[in-house]
Amino acid sequence: MLRGMTDPKTPFTTWMPQALAEARAAQARGEVPVGAVIISPDGQIVARAGNETRAQHDPSTHAEILAIRRACQAVGSQRLEGHALWVTLEPCPMCAACIAMARIETLYYGASDPKSGGLESGPRLYTHPNLHHRPQVYNGIAADQCAELLRDFFQSRRIS
Repeated sequence: MLRGMTDPKTPFTTWMPQALAEARAAQARGEVPVGAVIISPDGQIVARAGNETRAQHDPSTHAEILAIRRACQAVGSQRLEGHALWVTLEPCPMCAACIAMARIETLYYGASDPKSGGLESGPRLYTHPNLHHRPQVYNGIAADQCAELLRDFFQSRRIS
């Protein structure tokens, strides 16, 4: 359950605006506009990132991977137990695997990715019986805003 949804005294806090800000910053750099933030168990932003695949000439530098790398450095561990990841787009299989390996507790994402997603479509990684860790997953958070950002980005690329 979403924090705050089961306890009416605890308001639910969304971190999607911060992830969207990272996506917009990535777009301004000419990257595909995907943004991510990692939240500590005490509710603080530990790391944030937007895609950097073009700038880094590295297909692994998706927003989720960069945020996980930065969070692991910040906490001094390869595991992010108790942490939450907010990302504007459904993680691809590579990112979904990294999220599981980092032991992130909760994943919140915005837009679905029917073409390259690793959770709802494609390999549906978190349903695999041999996976050691499955985060709680909540989708559709600010989905319209997240999808619109991506749609506008790719539409502008086709027009140019």
